[in-house]
Amino acid sequence: LGFTIAVATLTGVLFGLAPAWRAARTSPQGAMRAAGRGVVEGHSRFAAGKALVVGQVALSMVLVVGAGLLLGTMRTLTRLDPGFSRDGVLLVSAQARDTGAPDEARRAAQRELLRRLREIPGVRSASASLLTPLSGRGWAEGVEVDGFTPASRGDDLVFFNAVTDRFFETMGTALVAGREFDDRDRAGAPRAVVVNETLARKFFGAASPVGRQIGQRPHGDKPQPPLQVVGVVRDAKYSSLREGPRPTAYVPLAQAELFGFSLDFELRSAEGTPAAALVPAVKAVVAQADPRISLEFTTLAGQLAASLTRERLLATLSGFFGALALLLAVVGLYGTMAYGVARRRTEIGIRLALGAAPARVLRMVLGEAGVLVASGVALGALGALAASRLLASFLFGVTPKDPTTLALSALTLAAAAAAAAAVPAWRAARLDPMVPLREE
Repeated sequence: LGFTIAVATLTGVLFGLAPAWRAARTSPQGAMRAAGRGVVEGHSRFAAGKALVVGQVALSMVLVVGAGLLLGTMRTLTRLDPGFSRDGVLLVSAQARDTGAPDEARRAAQRELLRRLREIPGVRSASASLLTPLSGRGWAEGVEVDGFTPASRGDDLVFFNAVTDRFFETMGTALVAGREFDDRDRAGAPRAVVVNETLARKFFGAASPVGRQIGQRPHGDKPQPPLQVVGVVRDAKYSSLREGPRPTAYVPLAQAELFGFSLDFELRSAEGTPAAALVPAVKAVVAQADPRISLEFTTLAGQLAASLTRERLLATLSGFFGALALLLAVVGLYGTMAYGVARRRTEIGIRLALGAAPARVLRMVLGEAGVLVASGVALGALGALAASRLLASFLFGVTPKDPTTLALSALTLAAAAAAAAAVPAWRAARLDPMVPLREE
């Protein structure tokens, strides 16, 4: 608050000194001549005010372009296909206490809980997984594939997830080849894996990966049996909407190691049933199964929206300040043109009295405003091209020099400026020439 008061006071003093200094230097004879028309003579009439308007329009152009780029990024991300169907999916994070039960008992309890969740009225499909998309968590390992040689360190990295049967059905991720997981992929059976299209292209080329094997590095001294590819699914975002396609492998939850005591469940609601409407039934089912399990609920659409919090904040703030800058530029231009017309009332009256058409006066005032706006937009475009490079790391789907954003920003400023200058120009064109002449 103190800083704001200090800046506001300093601004008022600095910008108040300029007109006061100019007024103190005005000769009394000039001020009294022709109702003050001689205060600023010739083509320098209110030059300082016009220069400030040009600067204001230029700064507004920079802010409007920045807002346009960030809003374009937000629009691109929200319309992006994540590779899964975000609507109608309830995410349930279940956190169990460590009871010391053996792994097989824990797996059996998880299967039983999933079975009960699938029986809830209004649930079309349900699954469980170690991770959910865009949750901020991840699991990555290096792999070995016959015929593939890593081009660099980390080139063999694959992102994993452990899921149950019907996971891809629940998430709305299309199966491209092979099959999904089923009862054949249980503990003790040959290890299976479903891969995405990016992994299939990277490690197996144009050949079908179904039936091929993927080796995992040993965990400590324990060797890992190879994974046999049983299916291929389309690419889906893993940890961020901004990321490019990542090689991703899905292993059966029944064959994966148990990581801690938490598990995520995905429930797709039946058509016409909101995902959030399933929460009470889920709480009741989990309480019956094990009241010690704590639950956290969100929707897949909500989790996706939460992953865009930074982008949404930047777009909102930049949009607000861009609109504010546009408003200030409009106010400044209107004030300048209105003041200029008021100072030139006698001149305009004489022009009209000598036969000038009102349309010509209208064009004269709008032309002066157009010169100011064009100058400001040109300077602002140069400033925007330089400043937009600072936004490069925040952008997605648009470039810092996006011509569409620059053109739309310039058109927006031009339209707003035309509206601001139209009122003083209209008043000048409708001026009765006898009024200022009588005042003389």
